[in-house]
Amino acid sequence: MIGCSVIWLLQAGQCLAGGVVIDRIYHPYVQLDEQELEWRGIFQNHQPGVADNLRRHSLGYGRSLNDRWFLEFYLVGERSADASFDLESYELEARRQLTEQGEFWADWGLLLEIEKEANEDAWEFSSGILVEKEWGKWSGTANLFLEYEWGPDTASDWDTRLGLQARYRYSRGFEPALEFYSGKHTRGIGPAMLGQFNVGTKRQVKWEAGVIFGLDNKSPDRTLRFNLEFEF
Repeated sequence: MIGCSVIWLLQAGQCLAGGVVIDRIYHPYVQLDEQELEWRGIFQNHQPGVADNLRRHSLGYGRSLNDRWFLEFYLVGERSADASFDLESYELEARRQLTEQGEFWADWGLLLEIEKEANEDAWEFSSGILVEKEWGKWSGTANLFLEYEWGPDTASDWDTRLGLQARYRYSRGFEPALEFYSGKHTRGIGPAMLGQFNVGTKRQVKWEAGVIFGLDNKSPDRTLRFNLEFEF
């Protein structure tokens, strides 16, 4: 059953389109009374039709409403070889934990996101299924998103994107992983590292770093991704 689900997700990601593809892998869990500050950085180069040396930074604040829902707001800025740094968009995310950890063969969650371009009348809505399965020290996570764009300054369009992660829980401070992303004009795979450490009572820092290599001539040659969260 697990194998069939993974195969279906891979086929979906290959057959359907996608928007901003290489970003992060979401996990389906929500912690009660949690707040966080988050920074994400995406650095990519050499993708046809996209300005070279693209730099995308996201700064967010989030908090749990209860043990099921987590809300987060982001400011997103970009710069490239052709343009200086500027505010690109605003994003609001809502993550819902659907099942208790270990309740079924896999843990399930839902992610809803709405994004508004800062300087244009263009919107995007995304809904995603988050799936995670653990066996021994290994964890497998899948994210499958359906996205819709609309507004006077953009063409109405449906897209999808897929993210997969296989992670080995070597220790709390270091977890090596392999990630795969697929979507519109992008398909890539590469290694990542994750970890966390305490900085006080009920305070911790989570970090992620990865390098994703393009698998075809439509994808960026290389994408570096970083994620830093301070939870309190």
